[in-house]
Amino acid sequence: MSLTSVALMARNISKSYGRHMVLREVTLSLSRGERVGMVGANGAGKSTLLRILAGVEAADAGEVMPGPSVEIGYLAQTPPIIAGQSVDDALYQSVGQLRAMEARMRALEAAMAQPENPALDAQLEEYGQLVTRFQERGGYDLDHRIAATLAGLGLATLPRERLMVRLSSGERARVGLAALLLRQPDALLLDEPTSHLDSAALAWLEGYLSAYTGAALIVSHDRQLLNSAVTRILEVDERERTLTSYPGAYDAYIQTKAAARLRWEEEYARQQEEIAALRVRVREAAQSTTHPKPVTQTRYAKMAYDAHGAAAQRGASRNIRNAEERLRRIEDDPIAKPPRLLRFHQRFRSEEIRTELILRAEGVSKRLGGRDLAREIDLIVTPATRFTLVGPNGAGKTTLLRLLLGLIPPDSGIVRVAPSARIGYLAQEPVALDPTRTVLEAYREGFEGPDAGFIAGLIGYGLFQLDDAEKLVGALSPGQRRKLEIARLLAERPTVLALDEPTNYVSLDILDAFEAAVTDFPGPVLAVSHDRYFIRRFGADTLELRDGRLIRRPAEQYLALEAGGAIGQP
Repeated sequence: MSLTSVALMARNISKSYGRHMVLREVTLSLSRGERVGMVGANGAGKSTLLRILAGVEAADAGEVMPGPSVEIGYLAQTPPIIAGQSVDDALYQSVGQLRAMEARMRALEAAMAQPENPALDAQLEEYGQLVTRFQERGGYDLDHRIAATLAGLGLATLPRERLMVRLSSGERARVGLAALLLRQPDALLLDEPTSHLDSAALAWLEGYLSAYTGAALIVSHDRQLLNSAVTRILEVDERERTLTSYPGAYDAYIQTKAAARLRWEEEYARQQEEIAALRVRVREAAQSTTHPKPVTQTRYAKMAYDAHGAAAQRGASRNIRNAEERLRRIEDDPIAKPPRLLRFHQRFRSEEIRTELILRAEGVSKRLGGRDLAREIDLIVTPATRFTLVGPNGAGKTTLLRLLLGLIPPDSGIVRVAPSARIGYLAQEPVALDPTRTVLEAYREGFEGPDAGFIAGLIGYGLFQLDDAEKLVGALSPGQRRKLEIARLLAERPTVLALDEPTNYVSLDILDAFEAAVTDFPGPVLAVSHDRYFIRRFGADTLELRDGRLIRRPAEQYLALEAGGAIGQP
């Protein structure tokens, strides 16, 4: 790999927070034109590594080396809020360098038009470099790109004068992503860019990244994005705190990883069998060197016996030495035992629902911000009800779910929920918890019982390890807080699941098992989701919310229409 092809390189990056090692001697290289996905368990250090690569945070050791003239663009998982900044300010700030370049080009044009210009050669050279750079960054079609990017991310109707602080978290995240993409930096560092995108915006971003000519490093839990837009996967190992590269997209990574784990387990088992056999061989050979002498011996018999015994003893000694030497070589450099994988392996345990009508909504309407988010919606939920609520950002999916749960009142209509229904609700964003409390304290809040039982439950779900129980909530990543919410959801033993974007913030190491638990839940499930993998696997009918009305479709039909760009038509 030539140095001119390198967009970003990092060597021997290490980072600790107190006694907690996050990254250990991580080395990576990102080439121009390369799109790489980064995965790993929640808290493994993915976001920390991106911040270090972006220069937002310093490493304890190692160095980060951008390629020559490479501009790095970084999107944080939770973009900061700047007081007084409007949407237009954020967009203008992102393209300010292009505007400055354009102004400099105009100034050079005016200067070069002057007669008897002694600096003409230098100005021509600078102008040529600026024109090339301006063109590469899309400066000549900037207005068109602004409009296309805002439309692609579902922001076309967002008032540009609105203050960022007044936007929802999802709108702020999308404005931040739009501003970054408009800059067109040479290297993109994206931390969970899909968390607030609807289906249309996801498809647009996949197309953008697939055609992106710069380098991109993307931390994401969106499996379809990792399959369609990247060509290599980097995995941060949560135990070793190191980085491993896997060729191919996400599905190829999963297959390679599973095959490698199987080989490791088989090789370890074979070596353990060999160690056991060698120890038996040493023991039996040692026993064979001591054999009883005859009670009576003639002189010739004794000579024959001594000769045979000496030969046997020499052979046994060789066997012992050979076996001991082989055993020593193995024990000096043994195959490590494959660690037990931290896996979410639980199922939601629920009591049988003893009523045929769990929830009924009659004529429910809600108007917010001058728009009808729900218009005379009728819905019945029985023990067999399962659906995925879908629709574009801003359609009102979260509002409708909260209306159905009785968390907010409708403008008109009525919602009745059976008194025996115990609803387990997972909100779209991680719930704000007291940052000074420990994981164990936050988990057991509202429950009765001894600490030992709660520790066993918390660890038994496979979501946390014993050392995590005393961590402060304030030190948890968004993904770890999501795991804490899932643990509490399990402990509540709900009879109804109401899940708002349940796969958001869930790391890929537990996502498959979590989806299986939701799919196998014996009671009704009301889910809001834009995750195409989840929608397909869950398999329930979709209810598309558009203009305040619900359109029911089978999941596969909805996904096919979405892929063909026909969503929104009855």
